[in-house]
Amino acid sequence: MRLPRITACVAGGFGYTLRMRDLSQPSPAGSLAIVATPIGNLRDITLRALDVLRAADLIAAEDTRTSRHLLAAHGIQARLMAVHEHNEASAAERIIAALQAGGRVAYVSDAGTPGLSDPGARLVRAVRAAGLPVLPIPGVSALAAAVSVSGLEGGFLFHGFLPAKTAARRKVLHDLAELPTALVFYEAPHRIEETVADLVVVLGGGRDIFLAREISKRFEQFHVCPLAEAGAWLAADASHRRGEFVLLVWPPVPQADATQDTSRRVLEILLPELPLKQAANLAVKLTGGRRNDLYALALRLKNETRT
Repeated sequence: MRLPRITACVAGGFGYTLRMRDLSQPSPAGSLAIVATPIGNLRDITLRALDVLRAADLIAAEDTRTSRHLLAAHGIQARLMAVHEHNEASAAERIIAALQAGGRVAYVSDAGTPGLSDPGARLVRAVRAAGLPVLPIPGVSALAAAVSVSGLEGGFLFHGFLPAKTAARRKVLHDLAELPTALVFYEAPHRIEETVADLVVVLGGGRDIFLAREISKRFEQFHVCPLAEAGAWLAADASHRRGEFVLLVWPPVPQADATQDTSRRVLEILLPELPLKQAANLAVKLTGGRRNDLYALALRLKNETRT
């Protein structure tokens, strides 16, 4: 197998081109592999991830106890070192030294894809800054899993975990509130009720929320409802508040659409009780809509009931 060729970048940093002629080799010598691991079901690991972990000279892990359990389940014995948020910078130096000596290093977080609300980003930056290759070994992500079964179409903004304190959490939500896109958060079970309550306060109760709980685990559960109803759903059963959550909040309804929806509902109530013109005039006072627009909408609704 040809080893990675390191090339200088115009900007003065380093880049690299991987030329892996021998595809039977899981990863080239001197490379760091960022390996996605299961978030619940141990069988969700990929064949390639197992190959990379078996071939690694060193496996860096967010929690060596958690990773040892995963490796044992797949019959893998490996040299482990802890790399977590508190020692990531210093541990990167040891990993770089191992890579420069030609070793193969794999990094895994406790579950899912490293770097997505998990440690790993600082390690990746340090290894790249040293001019060494970093390879993604794709696999499970709670974010991708939740979005895939939510029914959401279009883009979204992934924020990860919100701040633990109410004031800081609401400030972040205020900054996100007007974005015309769906919002995705991770949340822990002991904060889920507080977070949902703040979502209602800041974003309003009209948006839909998709709650994904315990993805790929025994008590996996999904629930969609208006934000205003999410608190009641959580309170209805203690099991609804257990496990790790992914929260997907639908985008805000454009103001023009929201006004039209409100006007339509008001007219649907008034038209059976009042003459068309009177219903339209009253709808103007109730909704603040334009008289001509509401009269046209009232006429269209009246015609729809006749057909």
